[in-house]
Amino acid sequence: MLLMAAAAGLLIAMAMMIARAFMGPSHYDRILAVNSFGTKTVLLIAVIGFAFGRPAFLDIAIAYALINFVTTIALMKVFRYRSLQSPLSDAGGGSHAGSFFAAKKGQSAGGQGQ
Repeated sequence: MLLMAAAAGLLIAMAMMIARAFMGPSHYDRILAVNSFGTKTVLLIAVIGFAFGRPAFLDIAIAYALINFVTTIALMKVFRYRSLQSPLSDAGGGSHAGSFFAAKKGQSAGGQGQ
């Protein structure tokens, strides 16, 4: 009985995430809603597996969680850089370690010429 209540709660939360994905004012709100929907799906798969005594469902839930994570990262990159092909250092954002090391290299080269 408790598992059915948990499954019902997850289904209600998933319906709210779908509504948020359609009504979200920005791409990032929609991505967050889809990611939350995927997380709730993982929980629902785990609850169903526990309810029916099928431990293999937990393996499926873990695999789905990994797919959900990778897809979310890929979508964030597409919406930020408009491509999956552009490297982070050339896109003008992301990690600033490349520009830090380039500045250090310029300082050391300038110091040798003096």
